[in-house]
Amino acid sequence: MAPSGLEDLFGNEISNGPNIENGDLPRAMVIAGHPDDSDVGAGGITAKLAKAGWEVRIIVATDGSKGSSQANINQKELVAKRIIEQQNASKVLGAKDVKFLDFIDGELEYNRNLIAKITKEIRIFKPYAVYTHDPEAIIINNSFVSHSDHRATGLATVDSVYPTARDPLNFPEHMEEGLETHKVRELFLWGTNQSNLEIDISDYFQKKIDALKEHKSQFDFTDEMQNRFLERWKNDDGKYTEKFRRIVFSR
Repeated sequence: MAPSGLEDLFGNEISNGPNIENGDLPRAMVIAGHPDDSDVGAGGITAKLAKAGWEVRIIVATDGSKGSSQANINQKELVAKRIIEQQNASKVLGAKDVKFLDFIDGELEYNRNLIAKITKEIRIFKPYAVYTHDPEAIIINNSFVSHSDHRATGLATVDSVYPTARDPLNFPEHMEEGLETHKVRELFLWGTNQSNLEIDISDYFQKKIDALKEHKSQFDFTDEMQNRFLERWKNDDGKYTEKFRRIVFSR
């Protein structure tokens, strides 16, 4: 049994982790709507899993082409810049790699095409755990509006995890390409109003901040901005945490 790399706030392992004898692999996939979303939502756990020996692959659904307040910005240059920023941020966290699905920012639709692409990535990588946006949360903690791309990404990911990636009659062309079906064991949703898991990332919080600093097109890291980030992820006990809605699938 491989270590899960996951502990709760009391230091107890929250999962037995991948069972190598049953074919599980210590792999996690983080599926995000835009460049930087994976680092905001799951940067700490990405670093924590990587340190524990997991392979972490990041999937970015859209190209980030509308992520600017400058109306006259060159969008092709912005896309190229955001790709580099995400790649650099992922290296900071220790992720294995990043893949981009290249849908247009702000125009992502929940449909079979999106599910097909995410399902294929799951069947290729065979992750034990998948992390993504909670598609049910439109208003988060009465403070944030969840971007429509986040909701589309989250819902398509949930449906790809179960039942689509598992069932051979969904996208049988994948099997014709030599892929196999795959059953994800655990699903973690960030940006949720229904968290049931709080993970201590204090030892990895600086890596999360350093990863966010790579997204220079998105964040101006003034002292005020950094303090805002510090407060956002600090709990009442002074620990830095990431909260998720966790779903464990039966074998």
